[in-house]
Amino acid sequence: MSATKQILDLNRFDASNTSGMPPELTERVARRQATFGAASVLFYEQPIEMVRGEGAFLFDSNGKRYLDVYNNVPSVGHCHPHVVAAITRQAGTLNTNTRYLVRIVETYAERLLASFPAPLGNLVMTCTGSEANDVALRIAENVTNARGFIVTNSAYHGNTTAVAHISPSSFKSQISAPHVRTVPAPDPRNAPGGDIGTQFAAQIQAAINDLRASGHGFAGFFADSIFSSDGIFSAPAGFLQQAAAVVRQSGGLFVADEVQPGFGRTGGGMWGFARHDIVPDIVTLGKPMGNGFPMGGVVTSPDYLTAFTRETSYFNTFGGNPVAAAAGLAVLDVIAEENLIANAAQTGGSLKDGLTALKSEFNQIGDVRGAGLFIGLDFNNPANGTPDSAMAGHVINAMKQQGILIGAAGLYGHTLKIRPPLCFNTGHAEMFLETLRKILVAAK
Repeated sequence: MSATKQILDLNRFDASNTSGMPPELTERVARRQATFGAASVLFYEQPIEMVRGEGAFLFDSNGKRYLDVYNNVPSVGHCHPHVVAAITRQAGTLNTNTRYLVRIVETYAERLLASFPAPLGNLVMTCTGSEANDVALRIAENVTNARGFIVTNSAYHGNTTAVAHISPSSFKSQISAPHVRTVPAPDPRNAPGGDIGTQFAAQIQAAINDLRASGHGFAGFFADSIFSSDGIFSAPAGFLQQAAAVVRQSGGLFVADEVQPGFGRTGGGMWGFARHDIVPDIVTLGKPMGNGFPMGGVVTSPDYLTAFTRETSYFNTFGGNPVAAAAGLAVLDVIAEENLIANAAQTGGSLKDGLTALKSEFNQIGDVRGAGLFIGLDFNNPANGTPDSAMAGHVINAMKQQGILIGAAGLYGHTLKIRPPLCFNTGHAEMFLETLRKILVAAK
């Protein structure tokens, strides 16, 4: 049986093995370890010193260019000039706490909320996605007067103490907190007749029943609508409707974590949950809001927010500061002006077709799935079909050598997590496909 992988162990650099590394790189790693200590996380068999970014590319200290097929945080492209100019202009004008009326902050809130369906009419701005999910937890507990939550087996929703409890992929022990229940990722291949909607809803209902029997009650279900950390499960569109119905019938809240699938990435609209034709009770957002500028947000109904603030004097000193608002507005401008949602659908569709064609040529590829510019590709052992994390690791490091950055996902770390900036185009996709094919040919 394949071993499960903790999220930070996927493609993690082993700091105890620096043999064969250039002296300058060894020295840089030593400096990093001396200051960051055991909390230092670097990628690849040999880490990269990055010095510059532009569009879909990053550049290292030796001038080598890398096509970035992994980073969703710079959502509209590394160092996008419009976003950089907006941040610079506002930072040179005013950046202060949230206790004042500042026109650009209110303008951003109005513009962002216009992209959400009713009754999602209020925005709480935070500094990180983890903080946003922490607030969402507190709202759900307040509304339901319960503490029990449900997430998928390899979910990741952040790193505050409370949010870490609903992020099972963060823990090496894979043991959930007493008030948290996990359900398997919604994989149609494991569902009777492929009916993942019915199976997933039944699994959530069973978890709800167990939480109630244990005395925790049921506060809510947290879902990244493309289940990215679980290995990327997006199909069929609409399968989450039954799960949402079960959650609400049981008195809980449906929380959509849009940090990764949001802002047009899935190509089916601005938000990943829209592909399923559902309206969540709470939506959480993170760093892609500002193309990497530290910001996050919680979108919910006025009724839920009023009830929450009636019980707690919540405030956020710098969540929603003017520079964050400027960054956020600029991102919304770029998404609209550069037609990035349509690009995600078109380029992502072409890329997925190309990966599916590779699957017919190479028996190491087990499955290709995803939506828009968020695609998962499994590597399996051809002899027995088991997850092959070693092959995934080989491909990731070989791609790096060829100037392409990619990462892993999933319970077993055998899934390529293909999640480039939204400016990724057909030329970039062809470069990625050609390089992947070359590596797979060499591995035969």
